[in-house]
Amino acid sequence: MRNRLIPLLALIPLFAVAAAQEVVNVYSARHYETDETLYATFTERTGIDVRVIEGDSDELIARMQSEGANGPADVFITVDAGRLWRAEQAGLLAPLDSSIVDAAVPANLRHPGDLWVGLTQRVRGIVTSVDRVEEGAITTYEQLADPEWQGRVCIRSSGNIYNQSLLASFIETLGAEATETWAAGVVANMARTPQGGDTDQIRAVAAGECDVAVVNHYYLARLIAQGDAGDQEVANAVRFVYPNQDGRGAHVNVSGAGLVATAPNAENARIFIEYLVSAEAQEVFASGNNEYPVVEGAVAGEVTQSFGDFVSDAVNVAVYGENNPEAVRIFDRVGWR
Repeated sequence: MRNRLIPLLALIPLFAVAAAQEVVNVYSARHYETDETLYATFTERTGIDVRVIEGDSDELIARMQSEGANGPADVFITVDAGRLWRAEQAGLLAPLDSSIVDAAVPANLRHPGDLWVGLTQRVRGIVTSVDRVEEGAITTYEQLADPEWQGRVCIRSSGNIYNQSLLASFIETLGAEATETWAAGVVANMARTPQGGDTDQIRAVAAGECDVAVVNHYYLARLIAQGDAGDQEVANAVRFVYPNQDGRGAHVNVSGAGLVATAPNAENARIFIEYLVSAEAQEVFASGNNEYPVVEGAVAGEVTQSFGDFVSDAVNVAVYGENNPEAVRIFDRVGWR
């Protein structure tokens, strides 16, 4: 692992704090070995011991609510801005107030009230069959609702937070009425009842059950990176499309972190989050789980880079939570199961 000058300089003045307060308690809904590597490196850099409790996002939120003001949680980490919104709505987060974070992470990948910050970017794009879909035949999310794709679309259920956030972004950009029309069109074009996770959608396209599917980019990257012969066959049968490149750009979501309002080790928590947006940590995130960095100049992983450059939607990801209730109502009205 390469040591980077800028992130280390940011941490040098904080070693004295670490000696007095040497613990940060992290409640995390991310379950990746890469994260464990980052935590160990952070401890080496600062002397602050990272104590992690893992669980489902909603379970961790409920636990923090139950523990109350005397709870040990310092940092909450989860995937998807919609889940960060749930913690925000529960009153569990406090402003981070970090000039280091503000300088490192673009404003659209941070909460406008400073309650949380994105750590990684996740693109929700389209995979298409190499054999049955001509390259360039579909280039936008909107086309998924066109009659041309009737009986050809695979996608996860409406209960999936990734889809809820995608629809929430549509509400922000297109308005609720147009978004509902689009969602109804996608339901009409589904090749099967929504089922399974994103990898299952990719496999369904490869198997000929459908011709196009909506997935987060890193699920395909994982199939490529794992090197299994069967996975390679699946990956070779599809192509990844970044939608809306001539318009608003591809839908980007985040995994992110927030400072817990009742954190007993608030300063250590701030130091910890600042480290996670350093160039060093960002490249570990990117290479380890095939996610995109949130910090400009940090290098993405090799497989992810092979997908090519893309234009991302500039909407602030915080609106995914704000628009989530309306997104759920739209899903219900159009019969998206």
